[in-house]
Amino acid sequence: MRILIIGGTRFVGRYIAASFLQQGHQVTLFNRGSNQELFPECQTLIGDRDSDLKQLRGQKWDAVVDTCGYFPRQTEQMAKTLRDSVPHYTYISSVSAYKSMEKKNQTEESELGVLTDTATEEITGETYGPLKAACEEKIKQTYGESCLIIRPGLIVGPHDYSDRFTYWPARAAKGGGILAPAEPDRQVQFIDVRDLSEWIVSMVEKKAAGVFNAAGDHYRMAEVLKACLSVTKSGGEIIWVEESFLNEKKVNEWMELPLWISSKKSIGIQHINNDKAIASGLAFRNIQETIMDTFNWDQTRNMKPEDYKAGMSPDREKELLSEWRAKTVSHS
Repeated sequence: MRILIIGGTRFVGRYIAASFLQQGHQVTLFNRGSNQELFPECQTLIGDRDSDLKQLRGQKWDAVVDTCGYFPRQTEQMAKTLRDSVPHYTYISSVSAYKSMEKKNQTEESELGVLTDTATEEITGETYGPLKAACEEKIKQTYGESCLIIRPGLIVGPHDYSDRFTYWPARAAKGGGILAPAEPDRQVQFIDVRDLSEWIVSMVEKKAAGVFNAAGDHYRMAEVLKACLSVTKSGGEIIWVEESFLNEKKVNEWMELPLWISSKKSIGIQHINNDKAIASGLAFRNIQETIMDTFNWDQTRNMKPEDYKAGMSPDREKELLSEWRAKTVSHS
């Protein structure tokens, strides 16, 4: 197949491109020129999707995968530009497109968010999801039954520069007392970028259509952290700190303590229903493999603690653990 990827050189896009190449497909990348050295075997069209779509005219591909459409205007322009030359459109959306994250076990039929200001192109916590939902709608309007919409949740693995998962293997490797958000049996959910990419390629190959959640497997927080200790061969000790204490100390969920969701308004992001995607072939590798490969990649970066985009600083962790120990001793 001849494949056009919008993006294709950062995290999800790079793994989708690599997966297509591994299956013997011919890949064209359209992006602004980052990481050009990654895929010398690919045709690369350098341009911005807001101003350079003319480069895509006059060529034909069997399918397009759009990894970086954030605004309805963008996806509408792209879809209309490609409709006559590309018969199948895949769009990488997000589970954030759902109207409410208070609900657990949401399926592809759950209600989507709606923009209060349809002209906005400002990405915030309130607009990101509804913008994704609006992007989906623009593609459906143009491609009808010939489009595939993928809604991932937290995507993890090597080359994840958000550090929203990378923090835990890196922190485990340092050992010592590791502050963790109680309860140990808290459910968390994420997907290895390679599992997501390989499945997307298989779906494009069979020209699958429709909407699919791809939020990943379900784990327990203790399972993840113990696996991090095991994989990194750390002698660290997990110290479970009560959620009420973390909230009192204004610890930021999700970013300062990755994988931790305390707000009832957001709990659903850890409980997305994947049944439809699993039935279509989505499978998950062993968590130890994801941790090991993420950790090994992270080691090549030689990052200082303050350089991570997510996670708790060593000083903050030390201070909180000291206060927590003093509190538990005083109540014993």
